[in-house]
Amino acid sequence: MPKDRTIALRTPLAFFLISVGIVAAAWWWLATPVTLARAPIDAATKLECVSYAPFRNDQTPHDQTLIVSPQQIAEDLVELARVSRCIRTYSIDNGLDKVPELASRVGLKVLLGVWIGRDRAKNALLIDTAISLTRQYPGVITAIIVGSEVLLRGEMTVSDLREIIRSVKPRVDVPVTYADVWEFWLRYREIGPDVDFVTVHFLPYWEDVPVRAEDAAAHVDHVRLQVAAAFPGKDILIGETGWPSHGRMRDGALPSRINQARFTSEILDRARRDNFRVNLFEAYDEPWKRRWEGTVGGYWGLFDGTERKLKYPAGAAISNHPFWKLQMACGIVLCTLVFAAALLTLRGRPSPPRLAAWVAVAISATTGGILLGTGAEKMFLESFGIGGWLIQGLLLTAGILAPLLSANALVSGRALPSFAEVLGPPNGRARSFMTNVLGITLIVTTLIGVETALGLVFDSRWRDFPFAALTMAVVPFCTVALLNSPGVGARPLAETVFAGLFAAASLYIIFNEGVHNWQALWTCAAYLVLGITLWRPRTVAVVETALIATASALGEVTPARQVSG
Repeated sequence: MPKDRTIALRTPLAFFLISVGIVAAAWWWLATPVTLARAPIDAATKLECVSYAPFRNDQTPHDQTLIVSPQQIAEDLVELARVSRCIRTYSIDNGLDKVPELASRVGLKVLLGVWIGRDRAKNALLIDTAISLTRQYPGVITAIIVGSEVLLRGEMTVSDLREIIRSVKPRVDVPVTYADVWEFWLRYREIGPDVDFVTVHFLPYWEDVPVRAEDAAAHVDHVRLQVAAAFPGKDILIGETGWPSHGRMRDGALPSRINQARFTSEILDRARRDNFRVNLFEAYDEPWKRRWEGTVGGYWGLFDGTERKLKYPAGAAISNHPFWKLQMACGIVLCTLVFAAALLTLRGRPSPPRLAAWVAVAISATTGGILLGTGAEKMFLESFGIGGWLIQGLLLTAGILAPLLSANALVSGRALPSFAEVLGPPNGRARSFMTNVLGITLIVTTLIGVETALGLVFDSRWRDFPFAALTMAVVPFCTVALLNSPGVGARPLAETVFAGLFAAASLYIIFNEGVHNWQALWTCAAYLVLGITLWRPRTVAVVETALIATASALGEVTPARQVSG
């Protein structure tokens, strides 16, 4: 090999080693485990109680024909009996009327929930069934919870709720209560005399002003004392409290495995120390809730919803990325492929590219290598339905292809094509296959970026932030736009409109989500980088192509020389 060729290869080799090292170091840091002072769940010290719903996979309580099999419920209760003394249910529909009988076989007590709403006839039928079960299993059912958040949902007036509670109490020999969020207990204190104890929900993540995971346990305890002061002489049961392990941030509240385990450990420690009762929300992840509450709704469980295994076994260190070695390996492979694409392109050049091109290749490879594992993880966790899988899959595919195609463009000196060069009339399209693939990938990224940005503007509460896969795609495109595009020139109309849309959406999202939401800030930064990429000037030839496409769409076939004046 010629000496100058050997010297030329030292630069990409050095950058490659640096990139791989950064990818490995980043994943080692991201996966750093945490060992809590007290295990969140310890079979030696059983939980007071935990919320239980039996629905798995596509099962949902909204399916009125669904009857969950007793065998399925029994399997869950065997596992729950190992870590808890009690379970709380919310309904006796869908086969849950079998829970008291099955719980009696494994030694579990039951807080029996009755799901009431607008349908008065159904309410009466459910209440009659609950009373019958209470009489049939007096040593198992320790209380009846008549309604859960029915006032919060606006499905019943306070007077109607009080009437139902008062009608139930004389018919049973166990305590009767109602469950709702703490704000509604403080708003409707007149319910207090009608219940035997107050069942309050504290979900710091969902509050109007979300609370950080680090402060959540202290917040729950503080508000609990306010509720206790508002109902003197009444026992207080924390009927729901918990933290999600996956999903979007709300202000500074970050769902994660470590945060879920930490909050659970801290609230249980406070309960033992200050002697108050806690029912944890919830036993198992419930995938069906993702349709109604977004990704975060499906990941509140202490047990995995698919494998039905405890997420945090006692004594085990807890990591946010338990599969980090596989994610790191995939990232290193992508990083290697990006440099390989650049080196293969180098073979067709008479002279080596400038140093800035290799810096850009390294930035693209490192970004993709770090974020590939996160992007893939988010795709599997956040995709719901055919549309969700299609959007997430296309965005991740674009995130993988973008650094590979951009490496080729950076080394060959090829500029980003305009949309018109890819989608315009045949006589104005780019001739290069690689240019067309690069342009199609950019268009797909832009369209998905618009879809996600508008979703975060108009329907933000349930939407996840696509920061990982989006960044994988936009960073390589931006490096090509900055290095291989002219500093002066005109801007095609379509790209200009999209750039303006991303800028406006980013400003609104930041305002709406708050400056403590780093997922929102990161996503908006990616939108702005994509906007800058689209805003970059194009050459005169590219502008002519865009004008030709416009003229063709209007039925006017105009030679390029005439279009350009």
